[in-house]
Amino acid sequence: MTHPDFLWRNPDPKPAYDVVIVGGGGHGLATAYYLAKNHGLTNVAVLERGWLAGGNMARNTTIIRSNYLWDESAAIYEHSLKLWEGLSDELDYDLQFSQRGVLNLAHNLGDVREGRRRVNANRLNGVDAEWLDADEVKKFCPIINVSDRARYPVMGATLQRRGGIAKHDHVAWALARQADAYGVDLIQGCEVTGFEITGGRVTAVETSRGRIAAGKVALAAAGHTSVLAERAGIRLPLQSHPLQALVSELLEPVLDCVVMSNAVHVYVSQAHKGELVMGAGIDAYNSYGQRGGVHVIEAQMAAALELFPIFSRARVLRTWAGIVDVSPDASPIIGPTPVDGLYINAGWGTGGFKATPGSGWVYAHTLAHERPHPLAEPFALDRFTTGALIDEHGAAAVAH
Repeated sequence: MTHPDFLWRNPDPKPAYDVVIVGGGGHGLATAYYLAKNHGLTNVAVLERGWLAGGNMARNTTIIRSNYLWDESAAIYEHSLKLWEGLSDELDYDLQFSQRGVLNLAHNLGDVREGRRRVNANRLNGVDAEWLDADEVKKFCPIINVSDRARYPVMGATLQRRGGIAKHDHVAWALARQADAYGVDLIQGCEVTGFEITGGRVTAVETSRGRIAAGKVALAAAGHTSVLAERAGIRLPLQSHPLQALVSELLEPVLDCVVMSNAVHVYVSQAHKGELVMGAGIDAYNSYGQRGGVHVIEAQMAAALELFPIFSRARVLRTWAGIVDVSPDASPIIGPTPVDGLYINAGWGTGGFKATPGSGWVYAHTLAHERPHPLAEPFALDRFTTGALIDEHGAAAVAH
């Protein structure tokens, strides 16, 4: 029974489970929740090396949108956004989901062409999208500098009004509470150190808290997924990079939308408490460290100040980094692996948070039915053999 002062139990692992999910972040917790809710599978464990939602789930900039270029990407992210729109009520928890609108700025003719193309593609896929000229950008977000004398002048922007932000901790806590209520075991401080594979099939995981037998094993460990897969003899086409973000001191409300700029590599929103939340582009080198180079932050600040001169006297409170796993086509990998019973959900790059409910939904379906959910089918691992790539590199903007 859950202690009245806690949202979920803190159980010891059982000897065996039908499904073992490796990674207790947003995607792992969402997968566990939907396995129980949608498919009635509750003999499930979520194993987390540290504490629940202590990785990228606690380190992202909480942007939610679905305005991706390609049909396959738009479909899965739009499914996720529709789930977001009812998630607070469904989980009976205030997720502080705020559909304040997401602007993607255009600073040159190439940006303008790409932005207009994406608006048209989104509309064809039933995703809300608008094109704003510079004057309309200024009207929607008055504090943006739209002067034509700026180093990167604002020539227009795409707008998704249904996009916005949510409170990442609340999302994790709500999913964990509901999964626990269904009987899922959430096991913290339990590092997976290896896999038992017999006759080409995974039969158990080896952990810092002993052997745990498993009918199926589902990896959901973001930047560490490739490390885990290697322990099962699988080399995944993923590279892990640091992705930095920062927050300012608390300020009065000045920014009531999300602003993203691919050209100058910065994206900004103002959290409910009042701090400015800013993200940058990934650090170029591969790393599993939750920190990055100072020069990236300096460039991010220079870009932010050019777009928002009003921020010039704000102070940075803290900076940090998450570990993002990037695939060759900047799209996720969802589905089975060459080892029977071992599944992966990885490669979300910098777009993992916005996909949290959608990812959990399709991954749970894939595990329950032992075949990919229709929305997940295009994101199979074998696309890197067949060449059926979903190349969101150029279309995804800085925050992918």
